[in-house]
Amino acid sequence: MTNDKRPTTNKRVALVLGSGGARGLAHIGAIEALEERGYTITSIAGCSMGAIIAGMYAAGQLKEAKDWFLRVDKQLILRMMDINLLSSNSLVKGERIIQELEKVVPDRPIEQLNIPCSIVATDMIHTEEVIFRSGSLFDAVRASISIPLFFRPVQLGNRLLIDGGILHPLPLHIVERTEGDILVAMDISGKDSMMVEPEPEPIDVEGRIADLSARGIPVPKALERQLRLLGKKVDNVRTQRAKDLGRKVNFFGLLDRMSDIQIQQNTLLSLRLTPPDVHAVMRQYAYNTFDFDKAEEIISEGKRLMNEALDKYEK
Repeated sequence: MTNDKRPTTNKRVALVLGSGGARGLAHIGAIEALEERGYTITSIAGCSMGAIIAGMYAAGQLKEAKDWFLRVDKQLILRMMDINLLSSNSLVKGERIIQELEKVVPDRPIEQLNIPCSIVATDMIHTEEVIFRSGSLFDAVRASISIPLFFRPVQLGNRLLIDGGILHPLPLHIVERTEGDILVAMDISGKDSMMVEPEPEPIDVEGRIADLSARGIPVPKALERQLRLLGKKVDNVRTQRAKDLGRKVNFFGLLDRMSDIQIQQNTLLSLRLTPPDVHAVMRQYAYNTFDFDKAEEIISEGKRLMNEALDKYEK
């Protein structure tokens, strides 16, 4: 429950939305939680998927965007993939996705949106951030979502722009601030362990036999031999898997993990340099990049996580 003694100025929010593919749908739930609890978002910033949601919210059409995402299924995702077979630097052109988004939220100049909106991309030529606060909303979004090797980079003059999350997956420093506001972050790249096949639990054969004997349950010799044999097999599997941990990750898995580590570390750096007042976190492996068909579940989880973070802030 909201603490009524907290000054009303602390209900004004500068909101930052992070990158993370389909996990970015959590931003919709986070915004809903803020508004339901009486917070007013006075400025917003984002990168990659966070840029999409930030732009749609600043345009005043988050509900339309939510309704559209709830209708997204795997077939629609495939139809939006304008495969770029002739390119040497990307798999997908990316224009078809923007065209679909423009059917939901028509393009507008960023400076004419309802609240100040900042979108960040990465200039891979000059290794620096590019912040959009004016010009075409969807030009900025298209640059910010350009996942390297997947979406075609966006050329802007002598700049070649790729995903804003490469440098700033949680761009806390770029959001426009007003006096008395609070800085709120929806972080969807929380530190997490890599998912690998779990090892089988060891079997305490002697302990089980002793427990049965103590309870007066006879254990036939043949069953003892089978249990001990099973225990040895499990131990052998655990030993072998421990030796072969590196083999559980293929070439693409290694590339993906390197990217995950970079994003996690850059997020932690952003949090140290610009600590938010409210920090909601979703684990990086909670959902996959393309889990857009789980929109309802992810949005709900985003709302839950933001409510948890607000509960801590309001104590």
